[in-house]
Amino acid sequence: DLLSAHASVALVGARIASAGGQRIARGLAMGLGEAGVVVVSGMARGIDAAAHEGALPTGTVAVLGGGIDDVYPPEHAGLYHRIAEGGCILSESPVGARAQARDFPRRNRLIAGLSQAVVVVEAELRSGSLITARLAAEQGREVFAVPGSPLDPRSRGVNDLLRQGAHVCEVVEDILRELRPDSAFDEPGGPFAGAAPGPVDDALLERVAALLSPTPTPRDELARAVGAPIGAVSAALLELALAGRAELLPGGLVSL
Repeated sequence: DLLSAHASVALVGARIASAGGQRIARGLAMGLGEAGVVVVSGMARGIDAAAHEGALPTGTVAVLGGGIDDVYPPEHAGLYHRIAEGGCILSESPVGARAQARDFPRRNRLIAGLSQAVVVVEAELRSGSLITARLAAEQGREVFAVPGSPLDPRSRGVNDLLRQGAHVCEVVEDILRELRPDSAFDEPGGPFAGAAPGPVDDALLERVAALLSPTPTPRDELARAVGAPIGAVSAALLELALAGRAELLPGGLVSL
């Protein structure tokens, strides 16, 4: 039901991810979920797990290398059960099969195929996440990469994707803005309804603007403060950002 009723975006990246990379992945997943987009990933350590955690409240899809009952890595048993309760777990391996190294490129093909776009957050040059990005490009999907420091080996893969023409992704609006012209993302009342720029109530716009400061603030806190839906606040923030009155930051944060 999740995949048939919603748009979907894959979030993948390094297994040995930095704390900052995991925070970015979690924030992007949360923002996509709030915009009505289902987050797809592979339940691996690092970026995958952070993406699933960020999207748990709104629904997330985990694609496994082994059978549907193969919880790998074992320490993700709790995450596996939370995804099963409110999201979806997929595999094309038979029940009881244990994941082997050869199964993960096949899993990556499914992740790319299930998604309208793939976002890579941290990846070394020989990362499996780059296989997912390549498969996505071959399937006509959009590819996004979060730029990183050239001093960090985990940034070499994503920076190479950017050199090859991947879209820059720093905030969730980068993804929404690029995909919105696609018919699947632009239907009235569709997955981006309420997040797209357009007529925004001027009173709400100014109330949100008055709460901004140089200190980064989570969007959900702003929504609670003004007593408005997160979609309406996100639309107001996007309009403020386009007007140069706000800066949208990774992790769902915003500042003056």
